[in-house]
Amino acid sequence: MSVGEIACTYAALILHDDGIPVTADKIATLLKAANVTVESYWPSLFAKLCEKRNIDDLIMNVGSGGGAAAGAVAAAAPTGGASVGAAAAPATEESKEEESKEEESDEDLGFSLFD
Repeated sequence: MSVGEIACTYAALILHDDGIPVTADKIATLLKAANVTVESYWPSLFAKLCEKRNIDDLIMNVGSGGGAAAGAVAAAAPTGGASVGAAAAPATEESKEEESKEEESDEDLGFSLFD
């Protein structure tokens, strides 16, 4: 990210947190008060984004992009149904084995978090 993007992000978050409508002029005013110089197009881009999207939703879903990678891998797999299903089955078995090993290692300690 560039300095302009980060500065405008923080300015938009400050305005939203204070309950002030996020506009390009207000973002620019905050940046000027903070003595941060950015390209003139950044405040208007962020203001347009904040008009179209709910900022609370953006904040709450900041880390929820992980599902797309699994879909991309499945789409890139060969179209032979048997080979895809056969490849998926061992992966789930391995994860179950790893989980059971982790549980066993915790039990070997002789205490738990809630004892």
